[in-house]
Amino acid sequence: MTAGACRIEKDSMGEMSVPESALYGASTQRAVLNFPVSGYRFSRPFIRALGLLKWAAAQTNHDLGLLDAHRSALIVQAAEEVIEGKLDEQFPLDIFQTGSGTSTNMNANEVIAHRCRQLAGEKDDPSVHQNDHVNMGQSSNDVIPSAIHISAAEELQNHLLPALQALQTELEGKAKAFHDIIKIGRTHLMDATPVRLGQGFGGYAQQIAYAQDRVRKALEVLRELALGGTAVGTGLNRPENFPGKVMRHLQQRTGIEFREASNHFEAQGGKDAVVETSGHLKTIAVSLFKIANDLRWLSSGPRCGIGEIQLPATQPGSSIMPGKVNPVMCESVMMVCAQVIGNDSCITWAGANGNLELNVMMPVMAHNLLESIRLLANVCQVFTEKCVRGITANEERCRELVELSMAMVTSLAPKIGYDRAAEIAKESAKTGRTVREICQEKKVLPEAELNAALDPIAMTEPGGTGSGGG
Repeated sequence: MTAGACRIEKDSMGEMSVPESALYGASTQRAVLNFPVSGYRFSRPFIRALGLLKWAAAQTNHDLGLLDAHRSALIVQAAEEVIEGKLDEQFPLDIFQTGSGTSTNMNANEVIAHRCRQLAGEKDDPSVHQNDHVNMGQSSNDVIPSAIHISAAEELQNHLLPALQALQTELEGKAKAFHDIIKIGRTHLMDATPVRLGQGFGGYAQQIAYAQDRVRKALEVLRELALGGTAVGTGLNRPENFPGKVMRHLQQRTGIEFREASNHFEAQGGKDAVVETSGHLKTIAVSLFKIANDLRWLSSGPRCGIGEIQLPATQPGSSIMPGKVNPVMCESVMMVCAQVIGNDSCITWAGANGNLELNVMMPVMAHNLLESIRLLANVCQVFTEKCVRGITANEERCRELVELSMAMVTSLAPKIGYDRAAEIAKESAKTGRTVREICQEKKVLPEAELNAALDPIAMTEPGGTGSGGG
């Protein structure tokens, strides 16, 4: 577009000069000029959700006899292009804008109305009006919160949930593959009693199973949409059956059973469902951080650390130390988790700013929520494929550390007493000799009984070889 290639558009505040190539109008252009803040724009899932809402509303208004077939067909066709991402470049607005997201709702209305005129082949024919027709029965105050719920629900169902399911499957596979490998357990990063390597991976798999439960809980609260409350929750200017019919169209398109909010004042005055969803994502991030960090520790070395497992080598680890390979996939996961936890803090504070009948920090909540879902889904996918799937066990190292551990003495405490067992542990630490060697020398138990008591496999089962507590 050459400099000066503009046209004049009008809104309720008067005339605005708009780029000739833009499908949006005066209201959007005002926001472009008012909010040159971050360069962050609403993401593809959110723009898709806006398109879905306008698509469903046009069909509903036609069903109710409020919108003629010609206008309805044009709006549906233009909205379909928004849904499919064909008009994304026409949504230029910054996230840090009006707290209701009114600018972005009007952006969608103007783009669809202008595109309708193009589709009709009558560039200057205002037969489809951005407010009267595209926004019929709606308000920014119920459209934007509904778009947040729709976009988040679709992303959770279609991207994060499958990524978590794939990760759980891989972790369960490792739990089975590593079941017969005995390693030393650790508490406080200090040697503890033996465990099966597979038991640890089974714990990770269960964390991810619970993560999926949390996603499903989030999906349930997101199914309630504010659409139908219009400006303040009273439903002014929308037909009685409008919300229910829109929900049916949305379900047809998304496969998600959206429903009208039980209470529109709650749905528009507060954003508790978004805060709750973010809280679930934060918890998932905490689980993933623990798993990734554990894998870093267990693979540390490879010779001068724990070294009980080996992670796939994905890239050189140092610009100065030849041959060094780092646990980069784990580090990527941990940074994503830190970002998600930070996003949750922003969403929590923004959610607290529901003032009277409207929350006025919705755009940043939408941005951070969708970013958290996107990052978690993407990093789970690459973590599964490039790290977890290729993990192998260093069985020799696991056996060596079990035998060297002072914690082996734990199973002797019920047989020889805590104090005597503690003395053996201290001697092992002082001399570097194993617990088994010291016990054999001191003849603390008959050989067969000693071997049974120091059997690391037995220690990994409920009850172990003794009855002492932790």
